[in-house]
Amino acid sequence: MKRLSANVWSTAAFATLILASVAVPPAAQAQFEDVGVITFPTSATGEAQAHFLRGVAILHSFGWKQAREQFHAAQAIDPDFALAYWGESLAYNHPLVTNMDPTEPRKALERLAPTAEERIAKAPTEREKGLMRAVETLWGDGDHGKRRFEYMEAMGDLHETYPDDPEIAAFYALSLLGVNRLNGNVTERYNIRAGTIALRLLNDNPVHPGAAHYTIHSFDHPINAPLALEAAYAFAGIAPAVSHARHMPTHIFIQHGMWDLVSGHNQSAFDVAVELWEPGDALGDAVHSLDWGQYGDLQRGDYEKARLWIERIESMVEHEGFEVGGARGSAGTARARGAVPLLKSRYTVETEEWDVRPVTDDMRTVELLATGLSAARTGDQETLAAAEKALAEESDGSGYDHVMHMQVSALLHQGMGHADVATGFMDRAVEAVEAMAPPRGSANPVKPVHELYGELLLELDRPEDAAEMFETSLMRMAGRPRSLLGLARANAAMGNTMVALENYSKVAALWEGRDGIAGLDEARGFVDEQAAAGGSGSSRR
Repeated sequence: MKRLSANVWSTAAFATLILASVAVPPAAQAQFEDVGVITFPTSATGEAQAHFLRGVAILHSFGWKQAREQFHAAQAIDPDFALAYWGESLAYNHPLVTNMDPTEPRKALERLAPTAEERIAKAPTEREKGLMRAVETLWGDGDHGKRRFEYMEAMGDLHETYPDDPEIAAFYALSLLGVNRLNGNVTERYNIRAGTIALRLLNDNPVHPGAAHYTIHSFDHPINAPLALEAAYAFAGIAPAVSHARHMPTHIFIQHGMWDLVSGHNQSAFDVAVELWEPGDALGDAVHSLDWGQYGDLQRGDYEKARLWIERIESMVEHEGFEVGGARGSAGTARARGAVPLLKSRYTVETEEWDVRPVTDDMRTVELLATGLSAARTGDQETLAAAEKALAEESDGSGYDHVMHMQVSALLHQGMGHADVATGFMDRAVEAVEAMAPPRGSANPVKPVHELYGELLLELDRPEDAAEMFETSLMRMAGRPRSLLGLARANAAMGNTMVALENYSKVAALWEGRDGIAGLDEARGFVDEQAAAGGSGSSRR
């Protein structure tokens, strides 16, 4: 069979052409309408190639189930189409998790032929054989980490052999991101290399789903995020019916404090996840977008919507899926169940609607932090001590449990008047969190360490030190209104009126049209006072 150069165009006409030959349920038809544009010549022709192209385009957006459907359709038309099995093998695992399960990918490849040699032989060109060899390496026997690294090297060799092939370049970029995640993100070298490749692809093809997607993953970092802002805007419109694609731009929007976009895109991602979900499907896309959506709405000051997200996650747990359409299924409910205390604790911390609860043995560490903070802010030292003790038992001296233990220990000693001990605990919390990967999403812990430290320092009448903590918090998590409010308070205490006004104004603008938010009247009052005084003031910093 001869090679065919073909594109997947996001046009209604081409989508109609494909849908005319593919039987799909009406609720799922939207997934085929907009998938981006790719160029991936193969030895296949006709409908098999068309299904394959759509599968690859959706695969770039991490629409695993939708992609597998397309690869299966291509296989049904052309059972010896090797790359259709290659694509399917890549559609069972998130490539950026630390461990991938080779079971289903191996089964997919074995349907093509029983041995690697026979499978590779079915690929008629050297380019296609190279892609098959790469996945045989990825899903072969041996140490998982070693296989991932060897797969990356194989894709790198292909990229060197075919430097102008956009799909080889895209999958090489993705393999680099996978190895970087496998190494615990200890270096940005692989990410920068992947981002360089993805940005070049995006420049050549502004609607390539992989180019935009992998640019976002490459620069998902507080310092590097501006490099991916245009890619985030681009990806937002490329694959609107793939839940992950709707969510993914918010990895960059959240780094810029673009809370309306964080809220809106995660609402959209959640809606798509609900529409495409069937009994037995995992709930991961829905839970993830729901988690981030609530965080965005809390920053916007939309507390009613934030409570709605809690109601949704509780309903998902109760119904083991979505009540919509009567669909049920147990897959993924454990993740949904685990998200309930997270969303409730985050709500308490962000709204400052303090909720002092009795400390129990089954409390999650995030609940202990929220309870400890609530107890500290309401003067309940007994409950605060109980939360600190429980966190000490959960902590092994590392990770986020350790950080939360240090935070609550600081709050406990602050309440006891042990200022030096309290700041000592916060210093340890700062040291621990700064040694971790930088924040890439909603705040973790739910009360950011630098933000809490700044608030404690304000209570100790150390506004200059507090301002530094709030500034660091905002560098790590841009646009957080609680950090902006703290920075305004610190500068007001130092007499830096104009800097205080700038930050109080940001808070008032973020929460415009809201009422009943802790700190909002303070921000509005300061802005109004300065307006009445003609905006005069000093700025000594």
